[in-house]
Amino acid sequence: MTEEGDSPSPLIVGRRPGLLVVSARKDADFHAALAAAADLRLQAIISPDEAADWIDQAPALDMLLLQCPEPWPGLADLLSRLDEDVQNRGSSLIVHCTHATIDLAYAICRAPATRFLCDGDWGDLVGQLIQARQAGECAALVRESDPEKEQLRRLSEDVGRLTRTIEALVSARAGVAGAARAQQMSDRSSDYIGMPADPADQGPGPSSLHGLRAAQVREMLRARRMRTDFLPGDLFADPAWDMLLDLLAARLEGDRVSVSSLCIAAAVPPTTALRWIRTLSEQGLVERHADPLDGRRIFIQLADHTAEALGRWFHASRRLLVAAAG
Repeated sequence: MTEEGDSPSPLIVGRRPGLLVVSARKDADFHAALAAAADLRLQAIISPDEAADWIDQAPALDMLLLQCPEPWPGLADLLSRLDEDVQNRGSSLIVHCTHATIDLAYAICRAPATRFLCDGDWGDLVGQLIQARQAGECAALVRESDPEKEQLRRLSEDVGRLTRTIEALVSARAGVAGAARAQQMSDRSSDYIGMPADPADQGPGPSSLHGLRAAQVREMLRARRMRTDFLPGDLFADPAWDMLLDLLAARLEGDRVSVSSLCIAAAVPPTTALRWIRTLSEQGLVERHADPLDGRRIFIQLADHTAEALGRWFHASRRLLVAAAG
């Protein structure tokens, strides 16, 4: 389906960006309503088999939506083709995937402008399209500004990274609000003054992971999950910390963690978890490593300095708990 009289064209400020949908499910009414809700022009709905040829012939593309609920033999090639295209053209790509395709999609799609939506409902998809449209309009303004163009381009990239961080922070707003309410209920302005630093908790020195067992980390995770048995669960959303603990336990066990498994460990919607994985990666706290047996799959692991920092935290917190119990 192609909107009559519309052909792909470069994003122009003041013009509604176009949306190309790549989906095995050609539902004209659904996708037209989706585009309208996000204030986009529906350019076409094409099947995965048509995508490569269609994109090659298109002079320019604003935004692409790939829906891949199930894997198929050519999915990896299509993801690579779309990832290359959005990086070359400066387009936006939204990959609407499921747990069955999330590992493959995250391993292949590396363009900064790519957004991932795992499962999700109508509102989630519209939200991703609106955010992508707004980001594209900001980038267009930068491209049209000749003076100090390179400086503005770098600024735009910084804003993009900041936006992803803010999105992840907003997704955890319930936990932050709960912490704020707890502070307001405190009788004193500061109830915790910390403990004297123990030289054993500071580097350099022997690995802080020495003596730490995976079972201890898993117990910590289980204790965190138990909070929802007694209090509303939305008070405690902390996906970054849960993922770091899960990765620490896996490191101590000698196991590797896939993207889909890490999303489950985050205990939040997978789309939120993916944003946090990207944020942690950009900040150098975690690293991506390709599966040596399958280059289309990646594993996430802690950076060495992150693992050491978590080990020091465990030793310090254990001393604090012992002191409190004494």
